[in-house]
Amino acid sequence: MEREGRVKFGAVPASEAEGAILAHGLKAEDRTFKKGRVLDRRDVDDLLAAGIAAVIAARLEEGDVGEDEAARTIAEAVTGAGISAGRPFTGRVNLFARDHGVAVVDAAGVRRLNAVNEAVTLATAAPFSVAAAKQMVATVKIIPFAVAGEVLARCVESAHAEQGLVRIAPFAPHAVGLVQTTLPGTRLSVLDKTAAVTRGRLESLGSHLEAEVRCPHTVEDLCGALESLAERRCAPMLVVGASAITDRRDVIPAAIERAGGRVEHFGMPVDPGNLLLLGADGCGVSVIGLPGCARSPKLNGIDWVLQRLLAGLEVRGENLAAMGAGGLLSEITARPQPRADDHDTGDRRQRPKTRVAAIVLAAGRSSRMEGVNKMLAAIDGKPMVARVADAALASKARPVIVVVGHEADQVRAALQERDLAIVRNPDFESGLSTSLRRGLSALPDGVAGALVCLGDMPRIGADAIDRLVEVFDPEGGSAICVPVYKGKQGNPVLWARRFFPEIMEITGDVGARHLIGAYADQVRKVEMPTDDVLFDVDTPGGLDAASSSDPGRT
Repeated sequence: MEREGRVKFGAVPASEAEGAILAHGLKAEDRTFKKGRVLDRRDVDDLLAAGIAAVIAARLEEGDVGEDEAARTIAEAVTGAGISAGRPFTGRVNLFARDHGVAVVDAAGVRRLNAVNEAVTLATAAPFSVAAAKQMVATVKIIPFAVAGEVLARCVESAHAEQGLVRIAPFAPHAVGLVQTTLPGTRLSVLDKTAAVTRGRLESLGSHLEAEVRCPHTVEDLCGALESLAERRCAPMLVVGASAITDRRDVIPAAIERAGGRVEHFGMPVDPGNLLLLGADGCGVSVIGLPGCARSPKLNGIDWVLQRLLAGLEVRGENLAAMGAGGLLSEITARPQPRADDHDTGDRRQRPKTRVAAIVLAAGRSSRMEGVNKMLAAIDGKPMVARVADAALASKARPVIVVVGHEADQVRAALQERDLAIVRNPDFESGLSTSLRRGLSALPDGVAGALVCLGDMPRIGADAIDRLVEVFDPEGGSAICVPVYKGKQGNPVLWARRFFPEIMEITGDVGARHLIGAYADQVRKVEMPTDDVLFDVDTPGGLDAASSSDPGRT
């Protein structure tokens, strides 16, 4: 690798500094000079008047290209489809995804470019990682204030690639089919959960579950199920077996071949996900035999395969083989004894659960309730705020914190004798954001995430909260968990701790909903069986509707 070039750098007499680039910021009496400023005659006069005899500066040689222009030129050279470049600043250009999709990175090309000269750097997102629209996926940075023109030319030549060094393969909507096979003793609840998990997995990538078929775990029955999905034009088709695939001649691969298809590859170097089977039907539609870990919503090998397929990228045996580097993923809760040695006689305890707290916001003025504080309104004999608090207390979330404000003493009295913390928000009239800040500030250090529950949603039950807690994985792409009913997003929303600083900066009578779109790649949408996650009480009519609901709800 060559050194950075010919730019002159060092101490320059202030009297000779006109046209030089200031290397370090400085203050001269009432003026501040920022790093990177090109000094003009007035600047020189002010420096001398302030008694500054010399400055550290850079001066370009003939043929040098300034940092911003060099960064823009290289950014243009590396940018592929689906990428937008930001404006140059301080020798940097950031590249952003235009659509939700997969970041396709030419890793060899990136290494080649970065080896040309130490003055030029390109950093990208991990190859084949998921990117949300407007998410930064790469950045070009020029280290000094300029690079030699010939160095820039070699970088541009090195960056040449037919599709660019970085591009986005956007997700396209697919109508996906699912087959679940059964054996005597297979539990219906397991099948239902698997279908829900699969549906959520697909919806997070812009596709949907078109059809599900359940059939006995036999070659004949599975062959018929695959043919029925093909008739409905489902693509791809997913198969979750009642028994894991153990051989290329097992039931699932045999059924694919019986239906006129082929087995492309069995096994992948990703754990969880080893027992994945890659095949296709007679028309070339992908048929994926899923490993048992596909029943879990947490990140596993099937996610990597689906992401590429739904983004229109080829997935063949060699692609699976290349997933081994980085393919050792985090443990999933489906393993009661994570990778334990069969001969180990020591203590085999499960990985500890991630700790999640619940914050109930109950400080508002109920301005649309015609003088009634809805938090205290009785629903089937219990104050609404108490119903929401009891649902949180019956869930796996701990601790439970209730933020009060309007008529705080009365709301506190409605919650007496409950094992929760009550935090008073004296600024409640300034809007919802102030209550969010109070609740987050009251959380203990050991909490990994927080459910933000609205005190005016009396139909929320512990089961809905627990569904969110179960799929929460701040390190595995499920850092924001959102309940969904028939495509509509509801509440409560579960946020990982890393989003707390941004939530704390929100002002006014708004929550953090906008961050869901900003961090779409970290969102896990969790399908709910009822519309309870959409129902809130804002008006007296809403209160009447809540009171007429099933009194068995908690």
